Amino acid sequence: MVKRSLQASLTGIQQAKKAFARKGWTQDNLAAEVNLKTRQAIWRFFSGRPIERHTFIEICMVLSLNWQEIASNPPAEFMSLEEYSRPPVLDIDKLVQKVRSQRFDKIQYQCGILQLLDISRPVAIDDIYIDVNILEEIASLQYLEITDLQNLDPKEFDRFGLGEADEKQIAGTQAVERYSKLRVLGKPGVGKTTFLQYLAIQCNQNAFTANQVPIFITLKNFAEDSIVTNEFSLLKYISQEFLTSGISDPSVIETLLSAGRVLLLLDGMDEVLHQQSNAVLSEIRRFSEKYHKNRFVATCRTAAQKLRLRGFTDVEIAPFTLEQIRAFAQKWFVAFTKTNQKDGLAQSVEFIQKLELAENWQFRQLVVTPLFLHLACWVFHGQEKFPTKRTDFYKQGLDLLLGKWDEARGIERDEVYRGFLLPQKLKLLSQIAAATFEQGQYFFEQRVVEQYIGDYIQNLNNVPMDAESLQIESEAALKAIEAQHGLLAERARGIFSFSYLAFQEYFTARKIVASHNLEAFGQALSGLVNHITDPHWREIFLLTATMLRSADSLVQLMKQQIDTLVAEDAYLQEFLTWASQKSRSIPTQSKDATVRAFYLALSRTPHIASHFALASSLDQGMFLDEALDDLLLACAIDGSQDFAHIHACGEAMSNILGIVLDVGLHKSLQQLSDQLPNSGQSQQRFELWSQTNYSAWAEQVKKTVINYRNINHEWQFSSEQEQVLQRYYDANQLLLDCLHSNCEVTSAIRQEIEATLLLPIKELEDREWQ
Repeated sequence: MVKRSLQASLTGIQQAKKAFARKGWTQDNLAAEVNLKTRQAIWRFFSGRPIERHTFIEICMVLSLNWQEIASNPPAEFMSLEEYSRPPVLDIDKLVQKVRSQRFDKIQYQCGILQLLDISRPVAIDDIYIDVNILEEIASLQYLEITDLQNLDPKEFDRFGLGEADEKQIAGTQAVERYSKLRVLGKPGVGKTTFLQYLAIQCNQNAFTANQVPIFITLKNFAEDSIVTNEFSLLKYISQEFLTSGISDPSVIETLLSAGRVLLLLDGMDEVLHQQSNAVLSEIRRFSEKYHKNRFVATCRTAAQKLRLRGFTDVEIAPFTLEQIRAFAQKWFVAFTKTNQKDGLAQSVEFIQKLELAENWQFRQLVVTPLFLHLACWVFHGQEKFPTKRTDFYKQGLDLLLGKWDEARGIERDEVYRGFLLPQKLKLLSQIAAATFEQGQYFFEQRVVEQYIGDYIQNLNNVPMDAESLQIESEAALKAIEAQHGLLAERARGIFSFSYLAFQEYFTARKIVASHNLEAFGQALSGLVNHITDPHWREIFLLTATMLRSADSLVQLMKQQIDTLVAEDAYLQEFLTWASQKSRSIPTQSKDATVRAFYLALSRTPHIASHFALASSLDQGMFLDEALDDLLLACAIDGSQDFAHIHACGEAMSNILGIVLDVGLHKSLQQLSDQLPNSGQSQQRFELWSQTNYSAWAEQVKKTVINYRNINHEWQFSSEQEQVLQRYYDANQLLLDCLHSNCEVTSAIRQEIEATLLLPIKELEDREWQ
C-alpha cells in the first residue's frame, strides 16, 4: 500500500531551512503560500515529522526544492501514481487543438458578447471593441516634485501621466506577447475586462497565440467558490470549468499546463474582498510559479497595484487617442442605430464634429475611456447633441464611479469609509475639491488631502479620535476613494489629483451650491465672484449657474463686480460713454448692448472679441461703419503710394457709396472719390499725385468719417488700461455665457442685465433713479 505521508530527512531539513531563510518569510507566510489555515504542518515539516504527502510536495515546490531530495526514503511507487504521471508530449499539439475545439463555444459565450451599461441588448465584442494602447511606465510610480506640476495648463491636466504624445505606447496584444506574466492596470471603466475578453476571443479564433488554450477566470467568482469549497485551488477551479465543456480527465489540464500551452486570463484582482485577497494572491503566485511556462495576464485597478504579484510585469492601459475615439464612436453608432448602417455612420460623423467644437473641450477630456465614451454616445444618440447642462453629464458619470458601475456588474467592495453614506462621500469630495481649487492646486500632496479627510471625519464623528487612529482612518478613506471610485488618482508618488479636472470643478461648484444656510450661501457666492477675472474659475461660474435652483443672485453679483472693474478710471468711463452714445444714434432693431459691443470692438481695443456674443449681428448702419473703418485702416497702411493700393481704396470707396443713405456723407465721399487719380493716367502723373496729395486726401477721409459717423477716434490706452479692458470684456462674456447656459434666471433680471451690459457708471446710476 502506498504511503499517504512523507517526512524530511536531516539533510533535507537543512536544505529546506536555507531555502526558507532566503525567502525571508515567517512560518505563517509559508502556510499561506501553501493554502494552509494554520502553521502546524509547517512546524512538523521542519521538525522532520510526517505530514500529508501532497502538503509535503507543495511546501517543497514553493521553496523551489526537489521533494524527492528532501524526503526521507521517498517511495519509488510515487513515480507511477496517476496524479504524477504525464501523457506523452508527442501528441501535445493534437491535444491543444482538441481542447480548443471542445472549449470553443464556451469561450465564445463567456467572452464574445458585452452588456453595455443602460443598453437593453448585448453586443458582440467584435462590433464594439477598439484596440487599446499600453503604457509601459506607470505614472504613479514616478518620483516628481509637486512644483513640477503646478503650472500645468488646465487643458493638459487630464492627459498628464496618462499617455502624452511623447510617452512610449505599444499595442495591448504586443505587450502580452512581450511579457509572459503581465498585469494590466487601469482606472475604472478603462476597458480592462473587455481587453481580456478580446484576448480570449482572438485566441479562440486562432488570431492570437493559436497554440494555447484560453482560460478566462473572474477572480471574484473564483474567491466566492473557494470560500464554499474551503480551498483556494486554481487547478481544481479550472477542472470544474473544463467539466462544463465535457473535459473530465484531470490529466488533460495538467498536461497542458506542464507544456506551457495555456493562456490564463485572470480578471479583477481589485474586485476580490480584502479578507480573501491574500489567499487569492498566494494561489496565483503559487500557480504561476509552478506552471511558469504558460502565459498569464491579470487585470487590476491602478490604485490597487500594491497587491503585488511576484514575477509579473505591470503596465497601464492608456487613454483613448482622438483616432480611437473616432473608431469607437463609429462602431457604437453603427451597432446601436436602429435604422441602418449608413445612418449610424452619419450620426458618428456628427458626434465627432460636435465633440471637436471648442465649446466641448471638457467633454473631450472625459471621453478618453470606453465607459465615459459609451455614456457620451448614449446621451448624444438620444438627444442628437451634447447636454446643454454639463452638470447633468458629470452627475451621470459620478453616479457610475460612485457605485452604479460596480452594481451593474455585481461587484461588492470593502467598505472602509466607516459610516459614510453617499451624501457624506459627496460632501467630503466637495470639501476636498473646493479647498484645493481655492488655493489653485490641481495637484496636492498625500499628506494634504489626508488632512482634509481627517478634518471631515473628526467633524463627522461625535466621539473624538486620537491622532493615530484618525491618520489610519484618513489614509484608508483616501485609498478607498482612489481604488473603489477612481475619483482621486495618484499621479506620481505621494502626489494626488482628481482623476479629471472636470470633477474637481464640479465638486467645487457643488460645495458653493450646497451651502447649508442663507448666510453661508451668500458668502459662498461673494467668494466666487471675487474670482470673476480669473480664467481658471470660468467653468466654476458656468457649473454653479446651472446647478442653482435660481441663479438670480449669482448673475446680479457678477454684474455688480464687473461694473466695479472700470468704475474708478475716468478715461475708461469716457470710452464706455462714447460707445453708449454711438449706439443710441444708430437706428437699429438690435439690442442696445449689441450695438455697444459692436462699437467697442470697432474701436480696436485689444482683443475685444469680434466673437463677443452680443455683437453677433449687423444692421445697415453698423455694416456701413465697419466698411468705413476698414477703409480708414487701409488708408493708414504704409506703402499707400502704391498704385494697386490706391486703386483698391478707390474700389472700396465706390462700394461704400452704394450703401450710404445720408446725403451729406454721400456728397463728401463722392467728392473725395473724384479726387483719386484715373487709372489711365501715366505713371509719372500718378506718382506726382501720390506724393503731393495722398496724405491730405487720407486725412480728409478720416475727418469726414468722424464728422458724420463719430467713429475712428484714436483712443490711447495705457498697457494697464488695456489689461483692465480685457478683463472687463472677458468678464462680460462670462456673464453672457452664464445667462445662455440654460440656467434658471427670472425674465426681469435677465432683461435688466442684458440692457445694462457695457454701460458707464453714470448711466447705470441714472437708470436706478428712473
